[in-house]
Amino acid sequence: MKILEDCFGHQVRLTEERLAHILEHPEMAGMEAELQRVLRQPQFVRRSRSDDAVRLFYEFYAQTLVGGKWLCVVVKYPPNDAFIVTAYLTDKPKHGEDLWPTK
Repeated sequence: MKILEDCFGHQVRLTEERLAHILEHPEMAGMEAELQRVLRQPQFVRRSRSDDAVRLFYEFYAQTLVGGKWLCVVVKYPPNDAFIVTAYLTDKPKHGEDLWPTK
């Protein structure tokens, strides 16, 4: 298990099981190091509209295996914990309340 730090200063767990799940998707090959970078220095972070304890960390990559895409790292923050649920490439970010950068 890896312990990463997000842009808010929280420690975030990344289990071997979750990393294996993320890397099962061929388009995520070579993106493992980017998970940590996006948590630490995202372009922006949004609160999930479907789960108040979930944050979506986004960064745009002009060149991925499937073209220009947003990398979204999904982190759940239950009380006294934080862990990566999944990460994926997407054409556009989901709607939600912007949490980062702070205004």
